[in-house]
Amino acid sequence: QVQPVESGGGLVQAGGSLRLSCAASGRTFSDYAVTWFRQAPGKERDFVAGLSWSGIRTLYADSVQGRFTVSSDNAKNTVFLQMNSLKPEDTAVYYCAARRGGIWRGTQLYDSWGQGTQVTVSS
Repeated sequence: QVQPVESGGGLVQAGGSLRLSCAASGRTFSDYAVTWFRQAPGKERDFVAGLSWSGIRTLYADSVQGRFTVSSDNAKNTVFLQMNSLKPEDTAVYYCAARRGGIWRGTQLYDSWGQGTQVTVSS
């Protein structure tokens, strides 16, 4: 079973950019959908963006459409989340999750989760 490992979080001012990485450990992401979720303090874990490893399909939450881009580097077996025009409301712990099959907006069908990386956007 694949184990996602996130990196790249940090502190940034509003309007700035960050790039998160999700690397596969244990096996490759082949045949998986890899999805980013985020969880702010006191809130539920919400869907952000997802990518099918074949690269055919990507999916975004309305709140990040046009600002965030999810992509993959097959050679590095890594998925990236490029976050531009960041807002204070983007502050959260960002999690990478993987599941065999297609992208799913709900958390319940993902059985492989990373440890999370903190993103803080100051105003």
